[in-house]
Amino acid sequence: MKILIVEDQTLVRELLVNECSHALPEAEVDAAGDGATARAACRRNPPDLVILDLVLSDGDGLDLVPDFFSQVPTVKIIALSSHIDEFTLHRALSSRVHGILDKNEQPIKVLREAVTAVLAGRQYISSAVQRLHATLRADPAAFDKILSDREQEVLRLVGEGLTNEQIARRLGVGVATAKKHRLKLMAKLDMHSTPQLMRYAIEKGFARAPDSPGRTSH
Repeated sequence: MKILIVEDQTLVRELLVNECSHALPEAEVDAAGDGATARAACRRNPPDLVILDLVLSDGDGLDLVPDFFSQVPTVKIIALSSHIDEFTLHRALSSRVHGILDKNEQPIKVLREAVTAVLAGRQYISSAVQRLHATLRADPAAFDKILSDREQEVLRLVGEGLTNEQIARRLGVGVATAKKHRLKLMAKLDMHSTPQLMRYAIEKGFARAPDSPGRTSH
């Protein structure tokens, strides 16, 4: 059994390594503090299990998931985050990770439960994340039910404060098309201004507030 811990906070990373070594004494436990190191470690010593922080110093942890599956199609992945917002949960579930844990609300013993469940072929979602998931599933106006993938992408860019011209360049479309996307978002979400859209994007986790760490916080 080979386990790869991907966590950029040294103290938390060492705690996770120690817990995994204690829970699975026969396992070989490797660790990485950023995405680039994690990719190299996966190529060098393909893991059976990855415990992946979603916020890394050099990027978004979920962006590593396709690389891990490409390198090791059978790998099991448990995602960790100190803040699971609606968009992060949506992306995590869509990425086919096998477990999702909220670092703020769960004791370290939950990691052992998650590892045991995932290695046995089950999905493990911690209680805090389950509550959020249930709320999303029950909400007929949840963004994943009313917005297309492209509209969600535009919402993220609006949340970052980009203009129609900037969004058009980012998406490779005309300015008129970018404006149309923005107006369609307003109509679907029953909003009447760009500031409203920006607040919604920040609240749901598509973007972070400019004066706070938001989704990139630990």
